[in-house]
Amino acid sequence: MAGGLIALLDDVAALVKLSAASLDDVAAGASRAGAKAAGVVIDDAAVTPKFVEGVDPKRELPIIQRIALGSLFNKIVIILPIILLLSQFLPWLLTPLLMIGGTYLCFEGAEKVAEKFGWIAHHEKETPAAEKSSDGAAAEKKVVRSAITTDFVLSCEIMVIALNEVAAESLTSRAIILGVVALAITLGVYGVVALIVKMDDIGLHLAKKDAPGPQRFGRFLVEAMPKLLALLSVVGTFAMLWVGGHIILVGTDELGFHALYGFVHHLEEPAAAVAAVGGLLGWLVNTFFSLILGAIWGGIVVAAVFGVKALFGSGNRHETTDATAGNDSAES
Repeated sequence: MAGGLIALLDDVAALVKLSAASLDDVAAGASRAGAKAAGVVIDDAAVTPKFVEGVDPKRELPIIQRIALGSLFNKIVIILPIILLLSQFLPWLLTPLLMIGGTYLCFEGAEKVAEKFGWIAHHEKETPAAEKSSDGAAAEKKVVRSAITTDFVLSCEIMVIALNEVAAESLTSRAIILGVVALAITLGVYGVVALIVKMDDIGLHLAKKDAPGPQRFGRFLVEAMPKLLALLSVVGTFAMLWVGGHIILVGTDELGFHALYGFVHHLEEPAAAVAAVGGLLGWLVNTFFSLILGAIWGGIVVAAVFGVKALFGSGNRHETTDATAGNDSAES
């Protein structure tokens, strides 16, 4: 009896160790996968507060909550099953899909840089701004739908980038890890967004206190919010170029074009060999050249997109002019 009890306890202990090891694997995989999606996450956090500009402050947090739930639905119910099926039955599609996402990141980052320097006309992403001041349920629903649509593209990139980091795991492990990543990133992003959106309200509340300390801190929060959003936008732009460039760098190597990756790896090796700080220096070299590649790659795509738009726009203008001239002739 005692022997049987000891054997049972041994089995339980072994099961606990196995479960703990599995949880460690999931945590490590989720951490690794989430880190590579950092550029998209920062951009997501920078973009979302714009959707509640002009909204009644009492409705800000409920709207963010609805957007967060929509984002989680996007990731877990729609995107996760699709990319898991692709990774299981068409794994060769993962690299091209990842490169498409990387190209989009490079395009977004390069477009923001081009707008900043005035190389192309600045434009805001379409949001139902004219209706934000309304308290109607229909207007709020439109704001939420617009934000969730924008989030869907970013969520696709996050999940595909994350999947690429755990592609070697079993199907079950991939599903669990990506589920954890989806939940953690959504809670993290929209928790930060909620804090940013309410920062000025918290600051105004503290500024009305009698004590000088809370007053100063409250004014600091109010003044810091626009600067924080501007900083997030800059960091998000560089992060998109870096992450997108790195995806292109690795993707071209995996597709058989080794020159770019070989060049960067050749420069990275001496830096990585430096004692104590080699890992950091190697990462910085890789990051710098990934950023440069992302800017070049994105710049080419921006030039192509806006060139095509200008070409078709010019054609439409000529057609309109010809039609107008024809009408004038007919009237004469």
